[in-house]
Amino acid sequence: MDHQKLRAPECISLFVNDIWIYKEDTVNGQVNLPFFADGYPGLLFQQTKEGLLIKPHGKLMPLSFLYGQTIQPIEMQLTGPYLLIIFRLYPFVFKSFFNVDPQSINDGCYDLTSFREIDMASFNDRLLAYRTVDEKIEAITQLLSSLLAQKKQKLDLKIKQAIERIIQTNGQESIHAIASALYIHGRTLERRFIKETGLSPKQFAKIIQFQASFSQLALKDFKKMNEIVYENGFADQSHFIRVFKAFTGETPRVFSQRTD
Repeated sequence: MDHQKLRAPECISLFVNDIWIYKEDTVNGQVNLPFFADGYPGLLFQQTKEGLLIKPHGKLMPLSFLYGQTIQPIEMQLTGPYLLIIFRLYPFVFKSFFNVDPQSINDGCYDLTSFREIDMASFNDRLLAYRTVDEKIEAITQLLSSLLAQKKQKLDLKIKQAIERIIQTNGQESIHAIASALYIHGRTLERRFIKETGLSPKQFAKIIQFQASFSQLALKDFKKMNEIVYENGFADQSHFIRVFKAFTGETPRVFSQRTD
């Protein structure tokens, strides 16, 4: 499998963190790609032989869709050759750009053909017709750039600042400190944060904290498990295990042994 991460083009970097590409031209059997909470919802385009099935929900996905916060672990099941292009979004644009309540698609998705401002059926046909990945990425970039031009004034940039602080500190800065730094009342921050992202600031920080520890574990960037625990701000090893298992369905030790 060819897996690439690309920087978001500057024209959309305000609200797109990066672009992930999964591509396999020769596979004949079935592939299951695990997907865990990372704090970023996204826009996904899939070009597959037999479709993209989300497990354990057993749901066959449309060609282009938005997905919300992934809280429970899932797997993407694909059969035969496939191409997935994922624009990972900062979680404050769904309501402003697509008029979608972000909380309504936590652990869910939104079929973009339901978005009446764009003829997504025709757009999907164009994406399928393009021969190269670069052409497809450019088309999606132009689509998102046009939405930014139309709706930038609707974005809650104060919430974007809060999101950036949580990400930069791996979820370890207190929400009270973030609210104070942004000159906003704590309850106001929480209300606006939930409205724009579908999560409370504390829930989002917990996901970012988990993802930092998950990355360290997956990369084997530690000598003892306690290094991960304390470097990522968990109270103790039991706390770390509980959080890790909640987001992956496995203990850190089992996951580490399985990925050796």
